[in-house]
Amino acid sequence: MKIKYNALTKNTVLSLAGRFMAAGAASIILSASMGMFSASQAATLEEVKAKGVLNVATEDNYYPFEFIKDGESDGFHKDVIAELRKYAKFQVKQDIMPWTGLLAGITSGKYDGAITGAGVTEERLGAFDFVAPVAPEVSHYIKRANDDRIKDLSSLSGLTVGVQAGGAQLARLTQLDAKLKTMGGSLGKIVQYQSYPEAYADLANGRLDYVVNSIVPANMLVKERPKVFAVGEATSGKGFIAWPVAKGNKELLEYLTGFVNHLRDTGKLAELQKKWLGQSFDDLPHESISSMEQFRKLTEQ
Repeated sequence: MKIKYNALTKNTVLSLAGRFMAAGAASIILSASMGMFSASQAATLEEVKAKGVLNVATEDNYYPFEFIKDGESDGFHKDVIAELRKYAKFQVKQDIMPWTGLLAGITSGKYDGAITGAGVTEERLGAFDFVAPVAPEVSHYIKRANDDRIKDLSSLSGLTVGVQAGGAQLARLTQLDAKLKTMGGSLGKIVQYQSYPEAYADLANGRLDYVVNSIVPANMLVKERPKVFAVGEATSGKGFIAWPVAKGNKELLEYLTGFVNHLRDTGKLAELQKKWLGQSFDDLPHESISSMEQFRKLTEQ
């Protein structure tokens, strides 16, 4: 299976001309884009059961978690949603959309949650709770395989990096900036993309020096194109891929966590992880994540 690379257009790229001026920059951007919403705008589990429909959103281009192949959805979460439709006693309606509009769809109440490859961050925990994780999430840098300039983290100082707009890796660039500063360097220009295939295309053709993404899709990318790309060191600490629901929607949160644990107990989660992510992950938390303090403790374990 090959990744489809799309041509880059001006409309899909936002260039941040400066560097992060403070470690809280990503948090400020995220908070401003989300606005303030209450969980009452999203359907509770009781309301989902009453209307007989759970509305979920899934990203359209985050291989191998979710992507479009021959005009149809495919990937890890396609199979997960198929299992949810067997498990649930109500209809599961799925909309597939670009990442940049997905989280806002939850906070506005359009969707009850997202079954997608979202990374848990402290910033996002201000607006969302997260179902029990389905995969680990640690950011790594990806470079061109033949780029001998980049040998380690210190080599990234001042270079141009590509990330997905609004993604967890954007927020976690503050961690990379902090690491570089301890080495006497600093983060260079940041370019945001609507989807990662566009960033990879620009990396391959030399418009970017490196891309930062989660380790699972990074490894899958290199497996597909080993002569073009190489994965480097971790740029962030430990994290998780989990599904967001509106803050405070506790019953729906625990229902979806119960479903993830059902997949784990039946062996289906490990089966799908091996199929799509290359290996199973047996040491993930079994509980939902709803506070910064809890998240910090889990990432320290």
